[in-house]
Amino acid sequence: MMIVFQILAAIAIVIAAFFMLRGGGARHQAIRRILMLFFIVAAASSVFFPQIWTTLANLLGIGRGADLLLYLTVLFFLGFVASTYRRFRHLENDVTELARQLALVHVITKPSERATGAAPDSSTKPAEGPSRLE
Repeated sequence: MMIVFQILAAIAIVIAAFFMLRGGGARHQAIRRILMLFFIVAAASSVFFPQIWTTLANLLGIGRGADLLLYLTVLFFLGFVASTYRRFRHLENDVTELARQLALVHVITKPSERATGAAPDSSTKPAEGPSRLE
């Protein structure tokens, strides 16, 4: 019966890797919230009804309920790491894009406009060639 849990754990790892590599959005956020709710219910039930976990562990061929909880915690942690990695990558991309836009604004504006914070003049054009950008 332990093989059943191993197969389920392998599937959970593949799903976590899939979510780490694909795009996010509202659907990803909803899945994260559902999994967090499941984790909270599982944690509460382990405190109030530990015999349920032992019974479930025995059905899956795992010796103790505590071992099953440890395995599940590792799987949830893997999902958390994958999700956090994706969020940080998205934030890094946003910061990079903002830094590029800010750099372009500074190249286009005159030094006097940068000091006062004035908007660039519509007749101002960026300098020709790469020497201005260095």
